[in-house]
Amino acid sequence: MARTTVSVRMYNVGFGDAFVVTVKRSRKQWKMLVDCGVHSQGRARPIDEAVDAIIADLKAASPDGVPHLDVVVATHRHADHIAGFALDAWEQVTVGEVWVPFTENDDDPAATRLREAQSLAAQRLVALSAAPSLALANALALNSLGNDDAMDRLLCRNGRGFATKPHVRYLPSVTPEENVVATTIPDVRVHVLGPSRDPKHLKRMHPPAHAGWLRLGDTDLLADDVVDGKPRPLFNPMYAVDESQVPPDLVHAKSRLAEHPPGNDAGVLAAASVLERCVNNTSVFLVLDANGTRLVFPGDAQQGAWDHVLDDPATRKLVSAPAFYKIGHHGSHNATPKPYVEQVLGNGAYAMLPWGKVEQWKKIPKAELITALHEKGCHIVRADAPVAEPGHVEVHDDLWSEVTFAV
Repeated sequence: MARTTVSVRMYNVGFGDAFVVTVKRSRKQWKMLVDCGVHSQGRARPIDEAVDAIIADLKAASPDGVPHLDVVVATHRHADHIAGFALDAWEQVTVGEVWVPFTENDDDPAATRLREAQSLAAQRLVALSAAPSLALANALALNSLGNDDAMDRLLCRNGRGFATKPHVRYLPSVTPEENVVATTIPDVRVHVLGPSRDPKHLKRMHPPAHAGWLRLGDTDLLADDVVDGKPRPLFNPMYAVDESQVPPDLVHAKSRLAEHPPGNDAGVLAAASVLERCVNNTSVFLVLDANGTRLVFPGDAQQGAWDHVLDDPATRKLVSAPAFYKIGHHGSHNATPKPYVEQVLGNGAYAMLPWGKVEQWKKIPKAELITALHEKGCHIVRADAPVAEPGHVEVHDDLWSEVTFAV
C-alpha cells in the first residue's frame, strides 16, 4: 500500500481555532479546514492575515494553483471559531462540502427555536452587562451573538459564498449511517459524534466535582469586579436588575452554579458563561480515522457533550488512545473531562492548544489540565509558543505549527 500521511496545521490566530487537516496518499490529497475565527479580545494578528496565509498555503498545495478545500467545518457559531469566514477572500476558494451543527438548519423547527433562544439570551445579556465593570460578561455575550456575515458565507446565502457552491451537511444526521463520512482517500473516514440532540446534554456545562478541573472563581474576575475582596454590586439601587427580564433557563442555570448570590457582577458573569457554554455544547465533534490512526476534534464541547460521547461504548472507543487531540475550548477548566485524560486518552498523544492571551482569562489554559496532559506523556503544541520536533512537528515562525503522522 502507498504511504499515507495525515498532517494537522494549526494557525496562530490567537484565542481562536483554525486547523487545516491534509491526508495524502501518492498523488491524492484531501483537505479539511476546521474553523477559522478569533475572539475580539485575544488576537495574535489581524484575522485577515491568517485567512490570507491559509489561502496562500492552499494555492501552493494545489496542482492547478486554485485553492481548494474538500470540507469546511464550522464547529459552532462563536466568533472565535467562525469570524474569519466573514472575509471576502474566501470567494476564491473552491469548497466541496460545508459541515455545521444541526442547530443551524432553518428547516429544523427544534433547532431554530434553540438558536433563536440563544440569540435572544445573548442580546439581553449584552444589555444587562453594559457596565464597564462587566466587560468580560459583555464580551462573552457578544461572542455568542449572530456572527451573521460568517454564517452567510458558510451557508452561501445573502450574496456570500465560496468560488463554488458546496453541499451543506447539518450534523449529526438523524440517519446514523450518514454520520460516518468517507473521504476521497480509501480507508480514511470521519466519524461525527456530536453535538447531541438531547437537550439535557446541551444544557449541562459543569462536570461533577470528581470529574472536572477546578472551577472558575473570584480570582478569574476582572480587577474592577472585586472591591475589598467582594464582588462589586452590579447596579446601584435605582438600576436594580429585574430577573423577570432574563430568560428563565439562564436564571435557573445561574442559580445552580451557586458560585455567587444573584444580582451582583459575578452572578451576571456566571449567566454570560452559561450562555457561552450552551453554544459550546452545540459543537460539531469529529474523529478522523485514517487506517486506524484517530484524530479527535471536539470543538468547544463541554460536559454534557462529552457525556454524550463517553457514555456510549462505541463512541468512547473512537476517542480512546488517539494519536491527536485538539484541546477543547483553549484549555478551559470544563472542556476536557478528567476521566477522559486519566482513563481514555492514553499515553503519548500529540495535543494542540489553540490559545492566545486574553487578559481577563488568566487561568486559561487551566494549569491542572496542562499538567495532567504532560503526565500522560502528551506532546503539547501551543499556538502561542510552538516548538519544532524534527520528524514530527514543523514550525513556521509564529504563523503556524504542524504535526504529521504516517498511517
